[in-house]
Amino acid sequence: MDQINRELLNQLEKDLVPQINNVLKLELPNYVSDDRLSNSMSYSVNAGGKRLRPLLTLAILKTYNVNLTNEMIKLASAIELIHTYSLIHDDLPAMDNDDLRRGKPTNHKEFDEATAILAGDGLLTLAFEWVSESNIGNEKIVKLIKQLSKSSGSNGMVAGQSIDVNNSGKKLTKQELIKLHSLKTGELIRYSVMAGLIISEASDNEIKFMMKFADSFGLAFQIYDDILDVVSNEKDLGKPVNDDADKNTYVNLYGIKKSYELLDNTIKDGLDSLNELDIDTDLLKSFYSYFDLNGR
Repeated sequence: MDQINRELLNQLEKDLVPQINNVLKLELPNYVSDDRLSNSMSYSVNAGGKRLRPLLTLAILKTYNVNLTNEMIKLASAIELIHTYSLIHDDLPAMDNDDLRRGKPTNHKEFDEATAILAGDGLLTLAFEWVSESNIGNEKIVKLIKQLSKSSGSNGMVAGQSIDVNNSGKKLTKQELIKLHSLKTGELIRYSVMAGLIISEASDNEIKFMMKFADSFGLAFQIYDDILDVVSNEKDLGKPVNDDADKNTYVNLYGIKKSYELLDNTIKDGLDSLNELDIDTDLLKSFYSYFDLNGR
């Protein structure tokens, strides 16, 4: 397997996560007219997280030598608003009925169900407002909005959530499970990569292999998340462990050993795709160091 330089991801996180957090913290309240709604939206957005999705967009831009202005940080951070909205709704009693998220009470526990639903609605629509305000040209804005609509909506993440909810208690096949998570988890990662490619005006060939990388990273992310639910602890995970015991996960379908093998093969596929490109992809390869495989 390719040599992965963890320090590249560490430095990217050190440089850009504080900027992403700052944009989210300072900009969001300017777009909300009701104080309680603003507090609820900010509560979940500012609860933490690795900001992997905006980091992916910004890593693509760095790969193509695009200047990472504050406006670009804000544009990339729009996906974090969508991601946070999905977590708020995912935690609701009608969905997963979770009490903890990132070590803190979930939004509906801190506020109430109605406010949590509205906070999610607000974050979803605000993401499109941020994209629409970008100074990158109308053609690119339209492409981004179209991709974001597809990835987050009824042909993407929402469809995945629907499949998940409607198959509770039913054991899915491998292909059904891959479809579920390619929509529920993978589509926002696909958008994050595609957004960077659209802004950077990447070639069709580059887009082809970059999207294979995106699909690989999205699948690896879900497999790793399923593994962590079994092998991690509540303090590190920020939510109860073994919470997916009755859900459709890779660990429940394959077991731990086979899931690790599947994770290894998925990472290899992504690295192979990046190796097909004639540009420096070491920064993108470093994202695979997110999956700490030393503790197996």
